[in-house]
Amino acid sequence: MEIVLIIVSICMIIVTLLQGGKSQGASGAITGGSKMNIFAKTKERGSEKVISIATLIIGIIFFLFTLLTKYFG
Repeated sequence: MEIVLIIVSICMIIVTLLQGGKSQGASGAITGGSKMNIFAKTKERGSEKVISIATLIIGIIFFLFTLLTKYFG
């Protein structure tokens, strides 16, 4: 069970690192960067959407395996 959790953790790290930056960072939020609007809805397209969905799914799997490892491992 722990081996599966390690594999899911590595997959989550990889998928998270594949995601592109969506803003200028914290300094852009504080200084009011020219292209950044915190309240604007940005629509993901193509590969960004696939990676975002994959991150969500792997995050849920990670959470579930963590609980399973705690209670049954």
